Amino acid sequence: MTIAILDAAAAEAALDDLAKVLHDCVLHGASVNFVQPFPLAEARGYWQRQLPDLRAGKAILFIARQDGEIAGTVMLGLDTPPNQPHRADVKKLLVHSRARRQGLARALMQAVETEARRRGRSLLTLDTEHGSAAEPLYQGLGYTLLGIMPGYALSADGTAAQPCAFFYKTLT
Repeated sequence: MTIAILDAAAAEAALDDLAKVLHDCVLHGASVNFVQPFPLAEARGYWQRQLPDLRAGKAILFIARQDGEIAGTVMLGLDTPPNQPHRADVKKLLVHSRARRQGLARALMQAVETEARRRGRSLLTLDTEHGSAAEPLYQGLGYTLLGIMPGYALSADGTAAQPCAFFYKTLT
């Protein structure tokens, strides 16, 4: 496994591979802002819409490669208001179903934290579907549960509004 940062040009060249990871995650039940049916073209469109923020330095895209293929992603969102220059958002931690339970998510999160520190960010925030497999990962990485909001977003299959868990971590 290797972790790398993709700039906007590299992300644009990898749109199809990025789309495959997002598509797979939603089809396997990840609640990451999309509902099924979820065509691959919609996943590709999502990544295309991220390119301007990557170009402008408002976000940083990390990927995990396994056997030469993109198997995971996460973004560090740096587009915070002027009174929050110390904060950043963790977005779209995704690991393809074929690569789960192998440490990719943990490695991606550690890379995000390292880069956030390097950029002077001392507070990370994120959210995830309450009860998801991601919750224990975040807690194991030292994130603190801020609270749970009921009925926040539809499940990936679109059948019911699910609660969302909000987390933060102070970096030292």
